[in-house]
Amino acid sequence: MSTIVKKYFLSLIIATLGLFIIISCKGNDESWNDDLGDEEPVKTDVEFWLTKADKSVLLKKQNVGLLFSESTNQFSTIAVDTATTYQSIDGFGFCLTGGSAYLINSLPESQRESLLKELFSSDSGCIGISYIRVSIGASDLSLNVFSYDDMPTGQTDFALNNFSLNPDKADLIPVLKRALFYNPDLLIIGSPWSPPTWMKTNGSSIGGSLKTDCYDVYARYFVKYIQEMQAEGITIHAITPQNEPLHGGNNPSMLMTASEQANFIKNYLGPAFQNAGLTTKIVIYDHNCDRPDYPLDILNDPDARKYVDGSAFHLYAGDISALSQVHYAYPDKNVYFTEQWVGGPSNFAGDLQWHIKNLIIGATANWSKVVLEWNLASDPYYNPHTNGGCTSCEGALTIGATVTRNVSYYIIAHASKFVPKGSVRIASDIPNKLPNVAFKTPEGKKVLIVLNELNDYQTFNIKFNEKVVTTRLSPGSVATFIW
Repeated sequence: MSTIVKKYFLSLIIATLGLFIIISCKGNDESWNDDLGDEEPVKTDVEFWLTKADKSVLLKKQNVGLLFSESTNQFSTIAVDTATTYQSIDGFGFCLTGGSAYLINSLPESQRESLLKELFSSDSGCIGISYIRVSIGASDLSLNVFSYDDMPTGQTDFALNNFSLNPDKADLIPVLKRALFYNPDLLIIGSPWSPPTWMKTNGSSIGGSLKTDCYDVYARYFVKYIQEMQAEGITIHAITPQNEPLHGGNNPSMLMTASEQANFIKNYLGPAFQNAGLTTKIVIYDHNCDRPDYPLDILNDPDARKYVDGSAFHLYAGDISALSQVHYAYPDKNVYFTEQWVGGPSNFAGDLQWHIKNLIIGATANWSKVVLEWNLASDPYYNPHTNGGCTSCEGALTIGATVTRNVSYYIIAHASKFVPKGSVRIASDIPNKLPNVAFKTPEGKKVLIVLNELNDYQTFNIKFNEKVVTTRLSPGSVATFIW
């Protein structure tokens, strides 16, 4: 056996034994770091960040030498091709619910600042969240139900004289401002769960529809929201007209059919944005993948379509391939993935695999510019939430006596830390049981996110420019490779 071959198999055996231990993230209560501590870093062409299904390794940089060579072997190969490009990426992140903001804002200042820096900064030891979603008014994970223009029963405010962002000034707006301090390029999409109840057919925060005589005032409500957030120094990048328009049982919620949304956009919301000189994008649908007909019905209307930037999806029903169905029908319109929960208590291994495969890999492979998990933070009892809101939504963070990082934190971090805004998805082969997605960053780095779906170890190659490196993943593990 030649010396080169001996060295190759020796390095592979060492990597397999998992003898390289590093600390990888810096947090408030769970210390981690990007460097190798006292360990001497080995020479490598490829950075390798790993999370194991058994939680024994959580977003840790592996001290293993992955050197490109022209050697060949029998293992499966993921070939990465920068010459074939797809959509640009706006970002990865979470929904910053009112309850999440309340919990974060309740932390002692030094702990709060350390956590917000960890979440939003691109510095070493941080995960670089680049896109978030907020509710326009209350979501079901707010402390209570509210809008920005609540009126006593029987009264209306068509002039919006009572409009005020005050309900968000205690927690959400201060947290947003600090997030923007750590990431000035952070993009924000806003979604309403319900308009003020006086605008609704049933006068309730739950269900009902938008009154036909309130289409104009509701469009002006959006304009006022965007303008007043801008006055706070917060730019709203995009809005959706209604969160989950086919689900009227949440608190708050509202039903809005595709024809109603098309009418609202083409005759009221789009012209109102245009007249106000707003550049905020209008993104339609914002619901499950089982009904691609809903966004397609709106996009089929040319008068509505001219105001629409794209379509947003969740995956509580249907298949992630619905994003491609809508993309291919209207390739000039963008696709967003804006919400997916983790039910508490989470199954770390199962949730890690499902979300990485379907969202981080699946949504981006099906043209999404954005991937957002649901709530950023909850307490140990999945609070706060409204009366009738979700009672088992596990946050990416559990904030109690300590701050715990849960499975969705690592799901998003495996992308957000390495794939900044402005990256482009590029081509990569998909071997059996090794789903993956690849990107090229604005700096020219290549990023490959790989999941091992097998219940056994898998050894495989990464091929780039006709050279390969060989690596190995434990069952259910996810890895991010950067070169």
